[in-house]
Amino acid sequence: MKVAVVGAWHVHTKEYAEAIKNNPHTELACVWDSDRERGEAFAKEFGIPFSAELETIWSDPSIAGVQITTATCEHHDVLIAAAKAGKHIFTEKVLAFTNEEAKEIADAVRASGVKFTISYPHKTWPTLLGAKQLVESGKLGEITYARVRDAHNGSTGDWLPPHFYDASQTGGGAMIDLGAHPMYTLNWFMGEPKSVVSMFTQVTNRGVEDNAVSVIEFANGAIGVSETGFVTTGMPYVLEMSGTQGSLMVHNDILEYCCEETDNKLVEKTDLPNALPLPVDAWIDAVVNGGEAPNGIDDAVALTKFMVGAYESFKTGKRYCF
Repeated sequence: MKVAVVGAWHVHTKEYAEAIKNNPHTELACVWDSDRERGEAFAKEFGIPFSAELETIWSDPSIAGVQITTATCEHHDVLIAAAKAGKHIFTEKVLAFTNEEAKEIADAVRASGVKFTISYPHKTWPTLLGAKQLVESGKLGEITYARVRDAHNGSTGDWLPPHFYDASQTGGGAMIDLGAHPMYTLNWFMGEPKSVVSMFTQVTNRGVEDNAVSVIEFANGAIGVSETGFVTTGMPYVLEMSGTQGSLMVHNDILEYCCEETDNKLVEKTDLPNALPLPVDAWIDAVVNGGEAPNGIDDAVALTKFMVGAYESFKTGKRYCF
């Protein structure tokens, strides 16, 4: 199928476009961007046409799908237009700035019947799939605490693009960007949130938070901690989970756990599941061969809900109740 790249704004735009270009079932049709210079540069690099008007993409029946990697502030209008045009959608996180916008997008996607995937790549990792198996097996008992830390040195290393610090485009800083991974992981493992309290700070003083923590209360009394930042070097990812009968930890691509069957000693889990296809490839397969696309619109709406709560807590300095 032909796929149009809608937006060359995101840092992962080229990564997804390469995946579409290299997939035997797809080809890149064209690119549009609200910044013509940026869009034309991308088109030249990938050897595809630049489309100056979005309507050209929406009205082209040969284009079956779209990769939406615009600025987040453009998601609402672009995603709704794509759904109404009947284009299958692969998009980057987050879905929208508000719950109201997320609902409007979701309504359009559901009404259109298109295949929709939002990029949650951590859910494809063998270590996290193995952790999910352990939790669902009941060996750890009832989960009472989870901490997910995902951080890098994008600010201190000065390699993130300047527009990633423009809150009008991004909606925030580290939490709404990189912090999406801990948030959707906590949702995946822990379910619906009850309340959240946030602490965001600025280390490099670029106008948005680059060091952030949100503490989330879940319905059963469990606590989840979402940690992220653009000012960390080394140990970029950690997952810790504790239950009434055991615990686990993921770090450096290793999953360790302890419970009754290990005599409560921490051991490495070596029989990990195979990695799942990356979301963009799984989306292509769902469109071309049928089946359910992963990380659908309900998952996308849920992430927006977590983020809205996290930012409202920070802005007000109070606990936010969902």
